[in-house]
Amino acid sequence: MPSTATDDRGCPKCGHEETDVGSISTTGGGLSKMFDIQTNSFKVVSCTNCGYSELYRDHTSGSSDIVDVFLG
Repeated sequence: MPSTATDDRGCPKCGHEETDVGSISTTGGGLSKMFDIQTNSFKVVSCTNCGYSELYRDHTSGSSDIVDVFLG
């Protein structure tokens, strides 16, 4: 059976289409790690069904584009 665009939509692990979006900050290396300065910011997109999560570097103010990437 040929693959269609809708076959690739949803969570990569379970296919579920509902997500939660959160954010985390992490330290980098060197001095920022030594002084515990949060230099890296990420959006975390998680499947509400199975919990599978992906991190995306936070360069935008909105999260809808990131969810579109996660769901396909």
